[in-house]
Amino acid sequence: MSLSKRSLETLLDLVEIKLSCIEVFDREDQRERHSLEAARKELTALIPQRNAAKNTVRSEMSAQH
Repeated sequence: MSLSKRSLETLLDLVEIKLSCIEVFDREDQRERHSLEAARKELTALIPQRNAAKNTVRSEMSAQH
């Protein structure tokens, strides 16, 4: 099964939104956070343009410091 770039980006946005809202109170919350972080990493890896943009931003930030 393949997903369109738009669908991947939408899923990634949803994962990032949930990550920003999650509050860790117990082990179950911690597992959920780790699961979401893994999902974000996998989704990011599936979007080549996003990876290239991230690398460019990191390079520019390193050059400024």
